[in-house]
Amino acid sequence: MGGGMTPRRATPMAADMAAPMANAPSGAQPPELPRAPRPVATPGRTLHMIGNAHLDPVWLWPWQEGYQEARATFWSAIHRMDEYPDFVFTCDQVVLLSWVEESDPELFARIREKVAEGRWVMAGGWWVEPDCNMPAGESFVRQGLYGQRYLKEKFGVTASVGMNVDPFGHNAMLPAILRGQGMDSYCFLRPGPHESELPGTMFWWEGPDGSRVLAYRIPFEYCSPPGEVAGQTEKALGQLDRSLGDLMIFYGVGNHGGGPTKANIESIHRYDRMGTFGELTMSSPRRYFDEMAKRLGEQGLADLPVWRDDLQHHAAGCYSSHSGIKAWQRRAQAAVLSAERWAAVAGHDVRADLERAWKQVLFNQFHDVLPGSAIEPAYDDARDQLGEAVAISKRIITRAHNVIARDVRVPEETGSQPVIVFNPHPWPVTTRVEMQYGLAPAGVHVVDAGGGDVPSQPTQSVATTDDKGRGATVFQAELPPLGYRLYRLRPGRPAPRESGLSASAHHIENDVLRLELDPATGWLKSLLDKRTGVDLVAGATGEHTQICEDPTDTWGHRVVSYDWPGQAMTTTAVVLRENGPLRARIRVEREWGRSTMAEEFILGAGDDDAVEVRVTLDWRERAHLMKLRFPVAVESPAATYEIPFGHLERPIDGAEEPAQSWVDLSGTEGGRPAGLAVVNNAKHGYDVAPRAPGRSPSIGITAVRSPVYAWHDPRLLDPDGYYSYQDQGVQRFTYLLVPHAGDWRAAGLARRAAVLGSPVRAMLESFHDGTLPPAGGYLDDGGGQVMVTAVKLHEDAPRDLVVRAVESTGRAATAATLDIPLAGVRLTADFGPSQIRTFRIPLDDPLSALETDLVELGTRKGAFSVEAW
Repeated sequence: MGGGMTPRRATPMAADMAAPMANAPSGAQPPELPRAPRPVATPGRTLHMIGNAHLDPVWLWPWQEGYQEARATFWSAIHRMDEYPDFVFTCDQVVLLSWVEESDPELFARIREKVAEGRWVMAGGWWVEPDCNMPAGESFVRQGLYGQRYLKEKFGVTASVGMNVDPFGHNAMLPAILRGQGMDSYCFLRPGPHESELPGTMFWWEGPDGSRVLAYRIPFEYCSPPGEVAGQTEKALGQLDRSLGDLMIFYGVGNHGGGPTKANIESIHRYDRMGTFGELTMSSPRRYFDEMAKRLGEQGLADLPVWRDDLQHHAAGCYSSHSGIKAWQRRAQAAVLSAERWAAVAGHDVRADLERAWKQVLFNQFHDVLPGSAIEPAYDDARDQLGEAVAISKRIITRAHNVIARDVRVPEETGSQPVIVFNPHPWPVTTRVEMQYGLAPAGVHVVDAGGGDVPSQPTQSVATTDDKGRGATVFQAELPPLGYRLYRLRPGRPAPRESGLSASAHHIENDVLRLELDPATGWLKSLLDKRTGVDLVAGATGEHTQICEDPTDTWGHRVVSYDWPGQAMTTTAVVLRENGPLRARIRVEREWGRSTMAEEFILGAGDDDAVEVRVTLDWRERAHLMKLRFPVAVESPAATYEIPFGHLERPIDGAEEPAQSWVDLSGTEGGRPAGLAVVNNAKHGYDVAPRAPGRSPSIGITAVRSPVYAWHDPRLLDPDGYYSYQDQGVQRFTYLLVPHAGDWRAAGLARRAAVLGSPVRAMLESFHDGTLPPAGGYLDDGGGQVMVTAVKLHEDAPRDLVVRAVESTGRAATAATLDIPLAGVRLTADFGPSQIRTFRIPLDDPLSALETDLVELGTRKGAFSVEAW
């Protein structure tokens, strides 16, 4: 080397000469790094980082696995709190806390400490995150009743922010329910921006009754990968309404639990210091809503957009996946509500039994159980758990009925068999009762307590033996509201009577309706309403059954409609099974592929104004679905769907929609108002399809879908794989066809659905003296637009009666009266459109009745009057 040049040498730097750290490294941060000052260029917003651990107690795993994971996840959250003093954890789904309480007392004690510190935040307030469309209104009430009361008892707090991050849609009455449970705001994820036209990230959500909650649609996702949060934050910011300024971003490993990780938390600290996204702060939904309210001010909050509708759609196939869980849930809900009522009437304090039954019902409303999207073994557990709820309810009901029956005076009458029929509904019910009997080889006829003849006729017994004394009868019962009536079976068949009912192989006619079946298709070619002169189906075109191949996954992701072209089942038999004098029945049998279906059309004598259709479907098709379609001959139609505690009018566009028990299609025929409603006891997936070439407007019920269990798009099925398909085998359900004069409100659809889903109960009785008359009722809502939905004993005071009622037509009701002989009072109150009101009536001092909230923890201010009955 020449030119006198000397090489440059690296000079070792002593440790005490290290430069200060600026932007944090991607790895672990030194603990002494200050969070401030941030760069001046930091975006001027605060991102509230919501640490959570969404945990599906059941989904691609059984509930037993979810039980263990709750413990592991909550310990992880406690450990993160020990390591990071600023870490805040948001928890919902109260069932998870109850599991930890019973399995790990040490962990539960640590959680209580963190709640007291304000770092473990309770949100949601519900037992689980349920499907938010298909449960009945009372089930949503009980989600909060048991959830909020548990939080209050165990932690001294209740949730003020509703939180259902994962369910697939949200019914329009939820704002009213949330407000009644002490929650003023709501966090949700679905439907996403690509699925709906919601007005922004944060908006007022207003229910049909005018109740409002401040709703926040979670951007991007409610959970995150276990590493740094940069990707989660960037994608969330890409979906957010930036005009809000401060925003919530949810993070933490989820679905199978896990929660926030060390890497999550340290990356939040890192990006907060760097100023990358703005100020990042460990927070909770409650803090975010409170700070936004303070920043926006009263006028700014008032100026937020208002959404007056449900929040839909996501995974429309879940309204029909797994017919079994839908039917089991409907049955269990009806059973527990009935048990509550009869326990209240009998004065039986069975709150612990009812709580156990309700919690099984509520747990299986979870948004991956009731929608049919869990693995197949999960439904073995669901069947057993809901069976437990029904069994508990039946024991309560049977005990109460026997306690009442023992006090009814039943004079001895040689050769007769007393029968007491119980009506669980708080309005008068006239219905046909099917009764099995023994020791009457010549048959029976039915009389009332005074010996007056009651319309009846023989029907087929459920027993098939050589016992000549076994038989069955069907008779017409007229029952007091939430009450009972005594009847007698006397030997000998009913005397001939003129009922005005006529029937043949293809028609049935009574005083109100005339139906005629097409022998080739097995479907109605005429349904004449004699009251209006309108034939609801004459001239209507379109098949009743519509089967098509269904390649969609279990959830029906990206499905808008199942109103696809399809094939009709072939009619194989039309048989007149029964012919009066009380009712007539025609059986229609069909087949397609390896599947069969029988529909039995039943119409009663007199003024029976609805056609009952009992369906037995033996489905053997894979990856197919069947719509039951009801073409209606009306012009300018409008479609109305029942939702929990209410109803919604929706477009007639064939879209797959969730609903409770009924859908109505009304319009005009020949210039006359007319409509047809379809009420059912087991299905939740519906559409109303518009007129098209060769097809009239029609109501559609998705009767069956048979996808592979827990198959999630975009995973493709292996052509060489072996899979289990849903809904293989026999299922039974019933629907009603209800013609009316164009106003569904006058057709009493909610009450018809309640009676269909919760039939009256008849029991054989013995002769004995008693203090009760042959008929009696305990509570009557009058059968009008204000409908009682719950009668129960108060959770804290078994001598206090709780009565809940809802306005059912969407129109204000003035001076609605509730007659409550059980408490010896008459209550009179005004109801706004779709308003829910709950009254607490001390049985020892009923004139001091007051209005309570939906969780029975406080009172509500509302005018009403109470007087001795």
